[in-house]
Amino acid sequence: MSTEVNSQPPVAWRYCGSQIKMWRAEAGVGRDALAKEAGYDYEYVKSMENGRRRPTLRFLQIADQVCGAGGKLVAAQEYLKPEPFPARSHEFMAIEAEAISFSCYEPLLIPGLLQTEAYAHALIGGSSPPLDDETVAERVAARLHRAEALRRKAGVMYGFVIYEAALRTNVGGIEVMREQLQHIMEVGVLRNVSIQVLPFGRCSGVALNGSIVLLETPEHEHCGYIEAPEASVLHSSPAKVSALTQAHAMIRMHCLSVEESATFIREVAEKR
Repeated sequence: MSTEVNSQPPVAWRYCGSQIKMWRAEAGVGRDALAKEAGYDYEYVKSMENGRRRPTLRFLQIADQVCGAGGKLVAAQEYLKPEPFPARSHEFMAIEAEAISFSCYEPLLIPGLLQTEAYAHALIGGSSPPLDDETVAERVAARLHRAEALRRKAGVMYGFVIYEAALRTNVGGIEVMREQLQHIMEVGVLRNVSIQVLPFGRCSGVALNGSIVLLETPEHEHCGYIEAPEASVLHSSPAKVSALTQAHAMIRMHCLSVEESATFIREVAEKR
């Protein structure tokens, strides 16, 4: 299995937008008039009606009142709540939640399961195109909930390899990174967690190819996951998973030990 999904506006946005247009047409209300009543510009309302933007609660309330929908448009708000994960990540998240072993390598960012709230907020809040505040908050909360598994699932082994660049990049600023590095050291003492650092200059070819996540399911099936800004692929074919496993093993061969890595991270934190 290889799955690649490109992000696009959710079906709920498009359906809700079409309903607004239908109610508006039935009531004989022009888009200009609705936009003026709601306090939005014409193009913003057009984007919501065409499903390119999520209709806001305020817009639903005004449209419901102006078009005489009797609460039917406002009721759509329940189905417009932000998704906790991008659509392309859903299958991976489902497998991760049940996995009995987890290994990952990250070259540029702190792995999601190790992120603090401030670090996650800086990353997700800095997305392009920008996300609305509600979506940012929902996705940060979902990421922190995922991270609880490190302590909740004490029988599952979690292995993290982090390239030095991820430790030295100032995501969110110096204070956010100092807190983030301290958090990594605290998590690293858990018995089911190992954290290793790949210093600059080691295993340069493979190390720069991108992130790798390896998972084992309760049925002892093995999966590999790779992700880029606008696409991700989940592999279960033995040949592809084997190739990713070999790449991950080569990277680990060049890493510092767990103990050396803890010292390395502490030194980076102290120099901030």
